[in-house]
Amino acid sequence: MASHVGLTLVLSGYSNTSPITGFCYSNSDSNLSKVALKKKSDWGFNLKSPRRLVLGLGAAFWSQFMGMAGNVGPKSFIASARQKGAVEQVLMNVEWPEQFPFKEEDFQRFDETSDLTFYDTPRFVTHIDDPAIAALTKYYSEVFPPSNTPGISVLDMCSSWVSHYPPGYMQDRIVGMGMNEEELKRNPVLTAYIVQDLNSNTKLPFEDNSFDVITNVVSVDYLTKPMEVFKEMCRILKPGGLAIMSFSNRCFWTKAISIWTSTGDAEHVMIVGAYFHYARGFEPPQAVDISPNHGRSDPMYIVYSRKLSTV
Repeated sequence: MASHVGLTLVLSGYSNTSPITGFCYSNSDSNLSKVALKKKSDWGFNLKSPRRLVLGLGAAFWSQFMGMAGNVGPKSFIASARQKGAVEQVLMNVEWPEQFPFKEEDFQRFDETSDLTFYDTPRFVTHIDDPAIAALTKYYSEVFPPSNTPGISVLDMCSSWVSHYPPGYMQDRIVGMGMNEEELKRNPVLTAYIVQDLNSNTKLPFEDNSFDVITNVVSVDYLTKPMEVFKEMCRILKPGGLAIMSFSNRCFWTKAISIWTSTGDAEHVMIVGAYFHYARGFEPPQAVDISPNHGRSDPMYIVYSRKLSTV
Protein backbone atom coordinates (compact mmCIF):
# COMPACT_ATOMS: atom_id res chain seq x y z
CA MET A 1 0.00 0.00 0.00
CA ALA A 2 2.66 2.48 0.99
CA SER A 3 4.56 2.04 -2.25
CA HIS A 4 1.55 3.23 -4.24
CA VAL A 5 0.88 6.49 -2.44
CA GLY A 6 0.97 9.41 -4.87
CA LEU A 7 3.53 12.20 -4.57
CA THR A 8 1.20 15.02 -3.55
CA LEU A 9 4.01 17.51 -3.01
CA VAL A 10 5.44 16.78 -6.41
CA LEU A 11 2.11 17.03 -8.18
CA SER A 12 1.10 20.30 -6.56
CA GLY A 13 4.64 21.64 -6.73
CA TYR A 14 5.35 21.58 -10.39
CA SER A 15 2.81 19.89 -12.60
CA ASN A 16 0.96 23.12 -13.52
CA THR A 17 -2.30 21.28 -14.07
CA SER A 18 -5.79 22.62 -13.81
CA PRO A 19 -7.47 21.67 -10.51
CA ILE A 20 -10.61 20.85 -12.48
CA THR A 21 -9.28 18.84 -15.38
CA GLY A 22 -5.57 18.42 -14.79
CA PHE A 23 -5.13 19.77 -18.30
CA CYS A 24 -1.66 21.17 -18.99
CA TYR A 25 -1.88 24.08 -21.38
CA SER A 26 0.07 27.10 -22.54
CA ASN A 27 -1.17 30.64 -22.60
CA SER A 28 -0.03 30.73 -26.22
CA ASP A 29 -2.50 27.93 -27.04
CA SER A 30 -5.54 30.19 -27.02
CA ASN A 31 -7.79 27.47 -28.35
CA LEU A 32 -6.76 25.20 -25.51
CA SER A 33 -7.17 27.71 -22.72
CA LYS A 34 -10.79 28.23 -23.73
CA VAL A 35 -11.63 24.57 -23.32
CA ALA A 36 -9.41 23.72 -20.38
CA LEU A 37 -12.22 24.13 -17.86
CA LYS A 38 -14.35 21.37 -19.30
CA LYS A 39 -14.99 18.45 -17.01
CA LYS A 40 -13.20 15.25 -17.91
CA SER A 41 -16.53 13.57 -18.68
CA ASP A 42 -17.21 16.16 -21.39
CA TRP A 43 -14.27 15.14 -23.57
CA GLY A 44 -15.59 11.81 -24.84
CA PHE A 45 -12.11 10.23 -24.71
CA ASN A 46 -11.36 6.65 -23.72
CA LEU A 47 -10.38 7.56 -20.17
CA LYS A 48 -8.69 4.96 -18.02
CA SER A 49 -9.96 4.90 -14.46
CA PRO A 50 -9.09 4.44 -11.67
CA ARG A 51 -5.55 5.68 -12.21
CA ARG A 52 -2.75 5.84 -9.69
CA LEU A 53 -1.10 9.22 -9.27
CA VAL A 54 2.23 7.73 -10.26
CA LEU A 55 1.60 4.63 -12.34
CA GLY A 56 4.16 1.88 -12.00
CA LEU A 57 6.41 3.96 -9.75
CA GLY A 58 5.08 4.36 -6.24
CA ALA A 59 6.15 7.09 -3.84
CA ALA A 60 8.75 4.96 -2.07
CA PHE A 61 10.43 3.86 -5.31
CA TRP A 62 10.18 7.28 -6.94
CA SER A 63 11.83 8.91 -3.91
CA GLN A 64 14.64 6.37 -4.12
CA PHE A 65 14.93 6.83 -7.88
CA MET A 66 15.17 10.60 -7.60
CA GLY A 67 17.67 10.20 -4.80
CA MET A 68 20.07 8.61 -7.27
CA ALA A 69 20.89 12.09 -8.54
CA GLY A 70 24.39 12.53 -7.21
CA ASN A 71 24.12 16.04 -5.82
CA VAL A 72 20.43 16.38 -5.09
CA GLY A 73 18.38 14.36 -2.60
CA PRO A 74 14.62 13.91 -2.84
CA LYS A 75 13.79 16.58 -0.27
CA SER A 76 16.06 19.22 -1.76
CA PHE A 77 14.70 18.24 -5.16
CA ILE A 78 11.18 19.20 -4.19
CA ALA A 79 12.31 22.34 -2.43
CA SER A 80 14.56 23.65 -5.19
CA ALA A 81 12.98 22.40 -8.42
CA ARG A 82 11.85 25.89 -9.38
CA GLN A 83 15.22 27.51 -8.76
CA LYS A 84 17.15 28.42 -11.88
CA GLY A 85 19.63 25.68 -12.68
CA ALA A 86 18.47 23.23 -10.01
CA VAL A 87 17.33 20.63 -12.54
CA GLU A 88 20.75 20.66 -14.19
CA GLN A 89 22.02 18.68 -11.20
CA VAL A 90 19.50 15.87 -11.67
CA LEU A 91 21.60 13.83 -14.09
CA MET A 92 24.93 14.36 -12.36
CA ASN A 93 26.52 11.12 -11.13
CA VAL A 94 23.33 9.07 -11.32
CA GLU A 95 23.53 5.46 -10.15
CA TRP A 96 21.04 3.91 -12.53
CA PRO A 97 19.23 0.68 -11.64
CA GLU A 98 20.38 -2.31 -13.65
CA GLN A 99 16.97 -2.73 -15.27
CA PHE A 100 14.74 -0.14 -16.89
CA PRO A 101 12.65 1.06 -13.90
CA PHE A 102 9.39 1.95 -15.64
CA LYS A 103 6.42 -0.29 -16.26
CA GLU A 104 4.09 -0.65 -19.22
CA GLU A 105 1.30 1.22 -17.45
CA ASP A 106 3.56 4.25 -17.01
CA PHE A 107 3.19 4.82 -20.74
CA GLN A 108 -0.58 4.66 -20.85
CA ARG A 109 -2.60 7.78 -21.58
CA PHE A 110 -6.05 9.01 -20.70
CA ASP A 111 -6.89 9.25 -24.39
CA GLU A 112 -5.91 6.04 -26.15
CA THR A 113 -7.76 6.86 -29.36
CA SER A 114 -5.83 7.11 -32.62
CA ASP A 115 -3.10 9.73 -32.63
CA LEU A 116 -3.61 10.15 -36.37
CA THR A 117 -7.16 11.26 -35.66
CA PHE A 118 -6.10 13.58 -32.87
CA TYR A 119 -3.55 15.33 -35.08
CA ASP A 120 -5.61 15.21 -38.27
CA THR A 121 -6.53 18.90 -38.05
CA PRO A 122 -3.51 21.20 -38.48
CA ARG A 123 -2.69 23.46 -35.55
CA PHE A 124 -0.76 26.51 -36.69
CA VAL A 125 0.01 27.60 -33.16
CA THR A 126 3.04 27.53 -30.91
CA HIS A 127 2.89 25.43 -27.80
CA ILE A 128 5.33 27.41 -25.68
CA ASP A 129 5.44 31.18 -25.23
CA ASP A 130 7.71 33.57 -27.13
CA PRO A 131 10.44 33.88 -24.45
CA ALA A 132 10.74 30.09 -24.27
CA ILE A 133 10.93 29.89 -28.06
CA ALA A 134 13.65 32.54 -28.12
CA ALA A 135 15.62 30.65 -25.48
CA LEU A 136 15.41 27.41 -27.46
CA THR A 137 16.42 29.11 -30.71
CA LYS A 138 19.40 30.69 -28.93
CA TYR A 139 20.44 27.31 -27.56
CA TYR A 140 20.25 25.76 -31.02
CA SER A 141 22.41 28.56 -32.40
CA GLU A 142 25.09 27.66 -29.86
CA VAL A 143 25.18 23.88 -30.40
CA PHE A 144 24.16 23.30 -34.04
CA PRO A 145 26.76 22.80 -36.77
CA PRO A 146 27.22 26.06 -38.69
CA SER A 147 24.67 26.72 -41.38
CA ASN A 148 25.48 25.29 -44.82
CA THR A 149 28.11 22.89 -43.53
CA PRO A 150 28.77 20.26 -46.23
CA GLY A 151 27.50 16.79 -45.40
CA ILE A 152 25.39 17.75 -42.38
CA SER A 153 22.01 16.04 -41.94
CA VAL A 154 19.42 17.05 -39.33
CA LEU A 155 16.23 15.27 -38.27
CA ASP A 156 13.45 17.17 -36.50
CA MET A 157 11.30 14.51 -34.85
CA CYS A 158 7.68 15.21 -33.97
CA SER A 159 7.97 18.25 -36.19
CA SER A 160 5.27 20.65 -37.33
CA TRP A 161 5.00 23.97 -39.15
CA VAL A 162 7.92 25.49 -37.22
CA SER A 163 11.11 23.96 -35.79
CA HIS A 164 12.42 26.99 -33.86
CA TYR A 165 15.80 26.71 -35.57
CA PRO A 166 17.92 29.89 -35.86
CA PRO A 167 16.67 32.34 -38.54
CA GLY A 168 18.02 31.43 -41.95
CA TYR A 169 19.49 28.14 -40.74
CA MET A 170 20.14 25.85 -43.68
CA GLN A 171 21.69 22.48 -44.40
CA ASP A 172 21.52 20.30 -47.50
CA ARG A 173 19.34 17.87 -45.56
CA ILE A 174 16.87 18.80 -42.84
CA VAL A 175 14.12 16.20 -42.53
CA GLY A 176 10.96 16.75 -40.54
CA MET A 177 8.99 13.82 -39.18
CA GLY A 178 5.55 14.62 -37.85
CA MET A 179 1.86 13.77 -37.74
CA ASN A 180 0.24 16.40 -39.93
CA GLU A 181 1.24 16.91 -43.56
CA GLU A 182 -0.22 20.39 -43.84
CA GLU A 183 1.90 21.56 -40.92
CA LEU A 184 5.05 19.95 -42.31
CA LYS A 185 4.49 21.53 -45.72
CA ARG A 186 4.50 24.97 -44.09
CA ASN A 187 7.82 24.47 -42.30
CA PRO A 188 10.35 26.61 -44.20
CA VAL A 189 13.48 24.99 -42.77
CA LEU A 190 12.72 21.47 -43.97
CA THR A 191 14.16 20.04 -47.17
CA ALA A 192 12.00 16.91 -46.84
CA TYR A 193 9.33 15.53 -44.54
CA ILE A 194 7.75 12.23 -43.53
CA VAL A 195 4.34 11.70 -41.93
CA GLN A 196 4.65 8.93 -39.37
CA ASP A 197 3.04 8.01 -36.06
CA LEU A 198 5.92 6.92 -33.83
CA ASN A 199 3.52 5.36 -31.35
CA SER A 200 2.35 2.85 -33.94
CA ASN A 201 5.56 2.54 -35.98
CA THR A 202 8.79 3.17 -34.09
CA LYS A 203 11.05 2.17 -36.99
CA LEU A 204 12.78 5.26 -38.39
CA PRO A 205 12.99 5.00 -42.20
CA PHE A 206 16.63 6.01 -42.46
CA GLU A 207 19.95 4.29 -42.92
CA ASP A 208 22.35 3.66 -40.07
CA ASN A 209 24.71 6.50 -39.13
CA SER A 210 22.99 9.04 -41.36
CA PHE A 211 22.21 12.07 -39.14
CA ASP A 212 24.41 14.52 -37.29
CA VAL A 213 21.67 16.07 -35.15
CA ILE A 214 18.22 14.97 -33.97
CA THR A 215 15.85 17.43 -32.30
CA ASN A 216 12.52 16.93 -30.57
CA VAL A 217 10.61 19.96 -29.26
CA VAL A 218 8.00 19.54 -26.50
CA SER A 219 6.95 16.12 -27.75
CA VAL A 220 9.05 13.52 -25.95
CA ASP A 221 6.22 13.29 -23.39
CA TYR A 222 3.89 11.80 -26.03
CA LEU A 223 6.06 8.77 -26.87
CA THR A 224 4.43 5.57 -25.65
CA LYS A 225 7.34 3.38 -26.75
CA PRO A 226 10.29 5.66 -25.94
CA MET A 227 12.89 2.93 -25.61
CA GLU A 228 12.25 1.66 -29.12
CA VAL A 229 12.39 5.20 -30.48
CA PHE A 230 15.58 6.10 -28.62
CA LYS A 231 17.29 2.94 -29.82
CA GLU A 232 16.32 3.89 -33.35
CA MET A 233 17.68 7.39 -32.78
CA CYS A 234 20.99 5.86 -31.73
CA ARG A 235 21.04 3.67 -34.83
CA ILE A 236 20.55 6.52 -37.31
CA LEU A 237 22.84 9.03 -35.59
CA LYS A 238 26.41 9.22 -36.80
CA PRO A 239 29.05 8.41 -34.17
CA GLY A 240 29.30 11.53 -32.04
CA GLY A 241 25.93 12.73 -33.33
CA LEU A 242 23.86 14.93 -31.04
CA ALA A 243 20.30 14.25 -29.83
CA ILE A 244 18.46 17.17 -28.19
CA MET A 245 15.19 16.64 -26.35
CA SER A 246 13.55 19.91 -25.24
CA PHE A 247 10.43 20.21 -23.12
CA SER A 248 8.43 22.53 -20.93
CA ASN A 249 5.53 21.91 -18.56
CA ARG A 250 2.93 22.41 -21.32
CA CYS A 251 1.24 19.54 -23.09
CA PHE A 252 -1.91 18.01 -24.48
CA TRP A 253 -2.59 16.39 -21.13
CA THR A 254 -4.83 13.60 -22.40
CA LYS A 255 -2.18 12.48 -24.90
CA ALA A 256 0.90 12.70 -22.67
CA ILE A 257 2.01 9.49 -20.96
CA SER A 258 0.93 8.80 -17.41
CA ILE A 259 4.34 9.03 -15.77
CA TRP A 260 4.79 12.49 -17.30
CA THR A 261 1.48 14.00 -16.25
CA SER A 262 1.92 12.58 -12.76
CA THR A 263 5.29 14.21 -12.14
CA GLY A 264 7.05 17.55 -12.53
CA ASP A 265 9.98 19.28 -14.18
CA ALA A 266 12.80 17.66 -12.24
CA GLU A 267 11.39 14.18 -12.66
CA HIS A 268 10.88 14.82 -16.37
CA VAL A 269 14.61 15.41 -16.68
CA MET A 270 15.30 12.10 -14.97
CA ILE A 271 12.77 10.29 -17.15
CA VAL A 272 14.30 11.53 -20.41
CA GLY A 273 17.77 10.88 -19.05
CA ALA A 274 16.68 7.30 -18.37
CA TYR A 275 15.58 6.91 -21.98
CA PHE A 276 19.07 7.82 -23.17
CA HIS A 277 20.78 5.62 -20.57
CA TYR A 278 18.77 2.46 -21.16
CA ALA A 279 18.80 2.80 -24.93
CA ARG A 280 22.54 2.13 -24.63
CA GLY A 281 24.97 3.56 -27.14
CA PHE A 282 24.75 7.12 -25.79
CA GLU A 283 27.10 9.13 -23.64
CA PRO A 284 25.79 9.96 -20.14
CA PRO A 285 22.90 12.37 -20.71
CA GLN A 286 23.10 15.94 -19.46
CA ALA A 287 20.46 18.50 -18.57
CA VAL A 288 20.34 22.25 -19.21
CA ASP A 289 17.82 24.71 -17.83
CA ILE A 290 17.34 27.40 -20.48
CA SER A 291 14.20 28.84 -18.89
CA PRO A 292 13.89 32.57 -19.55
CA ASN A 293 12.43 35.03 -17.02
CA HIS A 294 12.33 32.23 -14.48
CA GLY A 295 8.88 31.98 -12.98
CA ARG A 296 7.40 34.60 -15.30
CA SER A 297 7.24 32.67 -18.58
CA ASP A 298 7.19 29.06 -19.72
CA PRO A 299 10.07 27.00 -18.34
CA MET A 300 12.31 25.28 -20.88
CA TYR A 301 14.60 22.34 -20.33
CA ILE A 302 17.05 20.39 -22.46
CA VAL A 303 18.22 16.83 -22.01
CA TYR A 304 20.86 15.91 -24.56
CA SER A 305 23.40 13.24 -25.33
CA ARG A 306 25.76 12.16 -28.07
CA LYS A 307 26.07 8.77 -29.69
CA LEU A 308 29.18 6.98 -28.52
CA SER A 309 31.93 7.02 -31.11
CA THR A 310 32.50 3.29 -30.65
CA VAL A 311 28.92 2.20 -31.40
